[in-house]
Amino acid sequence: MNNNKFLPFALPSIGEEEINEVVDTLRSGWLTSGPKTKRFEEDFAHFIGVPYALAVNSCTAGLHLALEAIGIQPGDKVITTPYTFTATAEVIRYLGAEPLFVDIEPHTFNIDTQKLAATIDTVDGVKAILPVHFGGQSCDMDSILALASRASLKVIEDAAHALPASYKGRNIGNLGDITVYSFYVTKTVATGEGGMIVTANPEYAERMRTLRLHGISRDVFARSASQQPTWYYEVVAPGYKYNMTDITAALGIHQLQKANTFRQRRAEIAAQYTQELADLPLRTPYQHPHNTHAWHLYVIQLQLEELSKDRNTFIERMNAAGIGTSVHFIPLHLQRYWRDRYGFKPADFPVALDVYQRAVSLPIYPSMNDGDVARVIATIRQILT
Repeated sequence: MNNNKFLPFALPSIGEEEINEVVDTLRSGWLTSGPKTKRFEEDFAHFIGVPYALAVNSCTAGLHLALEAIGIQPGDKVITTPYTFTATAEVIRYLGAEPLFVDIEPHTFNIDTQKLAATIDTVDGVKAILPVHFGGQSCDMDSILALASRASLKVIEDAAHALPASYKGRNIGNLGDITVYSFYVTKTVATGEGGMIVTANPEYAERMRTLRLHGISRDVFARSASQQPTWYYEVVAPGYKYNMTDITAALGIHQLQKANTFRQRRAEIAAQYTQELADLPLRTPYQHPHNTHAWHLYVIQLQLEELSKDRNTFIERMNAAGIGTSVHFIPLHLQRYWRDRYGFKPADFPVALDVYQRAVSLPIYPSMNDGDVARVIATIRQILT
């Protein structure tokens, strides 16, 4: 079933507003961090409802800065999930610390809080928890925060998938110590590359603000608006090159204004998938009734026991029909670096392994029309029945 139009797995929704803002930035002559970046940070802080938002060049950079700000040091342990992109764990290694993986729930793909509790109770040297809101579905933050409080741990949230998302009426970004978002090209708000850090802690905010640009006390935009000489600055720490440019921020300003509209369209597509695929040999994603799902991803799990074909065959047939798919994620304990460093075996995290072997991510993005969605559904039905 192929109407000659390839339907990609993901596609950013860029309008004239974003294009005009980028052109305005190019004409202004201010291309690096400047007035557009400051505006994007202010808009984002207001959108989430937090006092501090810091724009960076990637979510990975933001997670690195967040862990540094809370004082993670060599030999410390940070608990996270194996069912995520490698960036979540690699930033822990940047600081010489060790990731401690905890298996996931089979219905949400988020960290299993019962197993999390057992790990906290039995392992020494844990300093923080780094939960991932998989696909845009909020983790069980009440349990995570209670466990963190009991053990005096910090909570850094990987919200790369979770904009906008909420947990029991509270925006993700208002719960843990620091939360980090991604604006990668496939994300719900897309600027190509880029990320945002939010926190309510002024000391963390100041530390991350300084470290994101070489440990310099004032960036060039701040110096240009200061009474002091514009050439003068101080290096107060060995920092990084993690700042966002105004070109990126120009895209983000208008993407953020559309974030709720984008989420609504994604939710409509997800609802169509869930309704129309319910009778097939697959599991559709779980949605918690009291939370707002961002629907960055729509991941089905093939019931392989009931099928005569494997996942690769399913993906190949979808592609042959002109429909892109993906797999989220290959668990980290299967990846060569993590496997070899820590001696992992596939069965060490059985839920993550099982979910991975069944998972297929379907196309879901705002510019998909009802005909596109119907085509995906019809193709899946044709392949599986």
